[in-house]
Amino acid sequence: MTLVVFHYHLRPGGIRRIIELATPQLVRHAPRRVTQVILATGQQADAAWHNQFARTLGRVRLKIFSHPAFNYLSEQRGAPARVSAQIQRALAELFAATDNDCLVWAHNLGVGRNLILPRELAAICATRGLPLIAHHHDWWFENRWARWPEMRRAGFPTLAAAAQAVFPTEADALHVAINHADAAVLTRHFGQRALWLPNLTEPTPPPPAARVRAARRWLGGKLAHDHAPVWLLPCRTLRRKNIAEALLLTRWLRPEAWLVVTGAASSAEERPYFQALEQAAHHHHWRLRLGILAGDESRKPTVAELLAASEAVLLTSIQEGFGLPYLEAAAACRPLIARRLPNVAPDLARFGFRFPQGYDEIHIAPGLFDWAAERARQQKGFKAWRTGMPARIRAGMPLPFLLAAKAPQPVPFSRLSLTAQLEILVRPARETWEVCAPLNPLLKTWRKRAAAGQLRVTPWPRRAKRWLGGKAYAESLFRALGERGKRQPIAFSPARVQADFIAGKLDAQNLFPLLWNQHA
Repeated sequence: MTLVVFHYHLRPGGIRRIIELATPQLVRHAPRRVTQVILATGQQADAAWHNQFARTLGRVRLKIFSHPAFNYLSEQRGAPARVSAQIQRALAELFAATDNDCLVWAHNLGVGRNLILPRELAAICATRGLPLIAHHHDWWFENRWARWPEMRRAGFPTLAAAAQAVFPTEADALHVAINHADAAVLTRHFGQRALWLPNLTEPTPPPPAARVRAARRWLGGKLAHDHAPVWLLPCRTLRRKNIAEALLLTRWLRPEAWLVVTGAASSAEERPYFQALEQAAHHHHWRLRLGILAGDESRKPTVAELLAASEAVLLTSIQEGFGLPYLEAAAACRPLIARRLPNVAPDLARFGFRFPQGYDEIHIAPGLFDWAAERARQQKGFKAWRTGMPARIRAGMPLPFLLAAKAPQPVPFSRLSLTAQLEILVRPARETWEVCAPLNPLLKTWRKRAAAGQLRVTPWPRRAKRWLGGKAYAESLFRALGERGKRQPIAFSPARVQADFIAGKLDAQNLFPLLWNQHA
């Protein structure tokens, strides 16, 4: 059997990390022998990553099939019809090299960065009778409405057309979600053709002490400060990672520490956010370093080595499908300070994890930023964001936190625009701490722990292995494929599936100014 793995790109972190962890497990535990893995992508990783990934597959042959038409539409030139034709030819070439004994494992088809790809992939899988695993990590309709005009220009003029691409009726597909909340929606519509499959993670032996020392020296050289502690944010520099909040927490709880973010911006839409943070940090001499692992990966420490070399790990995201750093910090025995995300926290609790430095929001006194200016900014941004939506989606939308407030009041830092967040960070950290500490009583305890080197580590629970182990991961996926194969295809409405999701994703708790546009 050939395993064909699809993703738009192979940039560090995120879904690439899941591919590199899970593929060897699928190869090892497949019910039929896998003889070849084809990695189909629009943008390759560097040679060092490809070589390392090939080694994890043992004797199974690895083939890289790269075509630019598989990448994000925003990073391509040409009319949609031309891109569609390119994808059709590329898919025909790819599958011509196989004997049709294939399993297609496609990642993030529902994120909307190139809806032509899932449409054409579903069509060729249906024609050839190939089983398709549609592995959903993110959704285009979850705070990504700025992408709607591009999708319409690409040949998806209606919500129904977009839904048909994400949830194709012609393909023999198994729809996989990485959190239980999303899986529950899929199960309502697809029954046994839906699966909840949390991202796999297992504790591994720590990196050799010499490699950790080398990582510390490397960090010291990059930061020009050999002995300062490092607090690590293992992610790309994206708006949804809410990085300014991580910087605020670092300055409050461990003022002498550097906040280090592993990845850079991963798309043109995210570069203004990256640049705004980088310029502010440079101008105000903040201890912030973004994208420290960007570029050639062969001469840099691994994320595991940086975790081991860091004093603490942060995760301040306002939106995640799963949130792998929760588990990476626990596996590395590093203290974690992290937001409790409502769609992720219940799953982590089910696995047995307890996070002693978990929080819901960081509350900010209204006098620390210009409330009137921020309100006007959010009114403008929210209106522009809503204007880009279909009319029936705009109707009945709730107001975000600050716009719903009748008068100035403490507001979660995450509910502010980047402009207001930077306005707060420009103030002396001691001043903002004194005003906000009473609003966030847990932080006083964590500050004492951090100063004494006593931030608490999350132990790895025994029962997590049955959910997150590599063998359990592969067996769950192949068992679901087998169960799906015993059933006749069910009738479903793609538009209804999508509408069910949208109703929950547009709840007031999911509205964040950072995600309305690139310049918030």
